[in-house]
Amino acid sequence: QVQLVESGGGLVQAGGSLRLSCAASGMIFSIYTMNWYRQAPGKQRELVAAITTGGSTNYAASVKGRFTISRENAKNTVHLQMNSLKPEDTAVYYCNTNYHRLEVWGQGTLVTVSS
Repeated sequence: QVQLVESGGGLVQAGGSLRLSCAASGMIFSIYTMNWYRQAPGKQRELVAAITTGGSTNYAASVKGRFTISRENAKNTVHLQMNSLKPEDTAVYYCNTNYHRLEVWGQGTLVTVSS
């Protein structure tokens, strides 16, 4: 059974930083693209960042230059380094992958940015 477990969320002041991590199990981690999504209260879930098996990355325009996604295949872990955080970054952040056409989600980790 594929499982994704996020960690690293919390409360931070605007301008601060947080590092989220997502530990995967039950899958050959290195051969799957990994994604970070977020969902703010009253809004739709949106893709924040993605990293392919080869290490290519993509970012939402709203976080480009502030967030960095990375992966450690040896540890089955994907990270999201978030710098220069803004109140509008407040959301539940989810780790995601498409595993054999099945969307797999973690339970989410809450990030709250105070102004």
